[in-house]
Amino acid sequence: MKRRLAARIAGTVLVTAGTVAALTVPATATAPTAAPVAGTMLEAMQRDLGLTEAQALDRLHLETAAQRTESTLRGALADAFGGSYFDAATGKLVVGVTDAARSEQVRAAGAEVRQVAFSAQQLTGVIDGLNAGKAQAPKSVTGWYTSNRQNAVVVTVKPGAAAEAAQFAKAAGAPDGAVKIVESQEQPKTLMDVVGGNAYYIGSGARCSVGFAVDGGFVSAGHCGSTGDTTSEPSGTFEGSSFPGDDYSYISVGDDDTPQPAVNNYEGGTQAVAGSSEAAEGASICRSGSTTGWHCGTVEAKNQSVQYQEGTVEGLTRTDVCAEPGDSGGSFISGDQAQGMTSGGSGDCTSGGTTYFQPVGEALSAFGVSLLTQ
Repeated sequence: MKRRLAARIAGTVLVTAGTVAALTVPATATAPTAAPVAGTMLEAMQRDLGLTEAQALDRLHLETAAQRTESTLRGALADAFGGSYFDAATGKLVVGVTDAARSEQVRAAGAEVRQVAFSAQQLTGVIDGLNAGKAQAPKSVTGWYTSNRQNAVVVTVKPGAAAEAAQFAKAAGAPDGAVKIVESQEQPKTLMDVVGGNAYYIGSGARCSVGFAVDGGFVSAGHCGSTGDTTSEPSGTFEGSSFPGDDYSYISVGDDDTPQPAVNNYEGGTQAVAGSSEAAEGASICRSGSTTGWHCGTVEAKNQSVQYQEGTVEGLTRTDVCAEPGDSGGSFISGDQAQGMTSGGSGDCTSGGTTYFQPVGEALSAFGVSLLTQ
């Protein structure tokens, strides 16, 4: 039978330390036929990004072109590549170079160029150093990520503890000028209880959601279950799960359920999944979650490490899309390109917040499975 879509949640979800309690709502709807670009995605982009329909369509076209350009220049510039981001104001990809002699190569590809101090490879090295554990991150530090726009690694820390963060970065071997300290009220936490996309249930009733359909099943968040755990609606088994460190899982399902290459938009339709080309920093992105529905925003940074209470997760992507407890595991998608599965965040969809996702490509590679596409 077709996989059942999760009904919009009308009850209350309660999260307490070490305990997850959720009101269970049966899923009964049948998956509708997906459209190439669902109207609800355009509507959500208009609502959350302040765009007209024409502007939303134009932005999607520009971002698709930027994805191709970024991929080409990343390889061509090699060690001189200083990261990139999509500038929504100009509609262009901005590419950093550490060698000014390569500037014309960037312009010829149709991108804006700027001179930067650190290559993308160097900033990745800084992230690796922070992740390595050579220096123990203090509890006041809530995470760290690469900002291509700032050409730096940003370390977020609780207000008043900037000195602790700076000492942590120095002890981890970060070079001068490569790290920026930002004080923040963020208190990241996993969003476990009830999750967007299609709902599924783990063990005694905890609920998460399908991230993306793959051959034989689907990928979701790692913190939703452990290897060997069983699921219902659809019936399946966690064939693999990683959390913390990573936050991804692969659940196989039986022949009675048919994985569909689509994302539930919670407006009576779906958004088709056509591939998994990675969106640039600054690009628009939308999220499906059963607590808060369908919301859009932008990619703020990549290669984010987040210190959850359960441990640090590395390699996440940072967004300004809102989410609330219960949205974990749900689908992040840009246009028709799968991006990742909701991991956690801070804030809410009333006042806004920060949400992180686990890139889908890493999960596909880890489990040797292929994304289902239309």
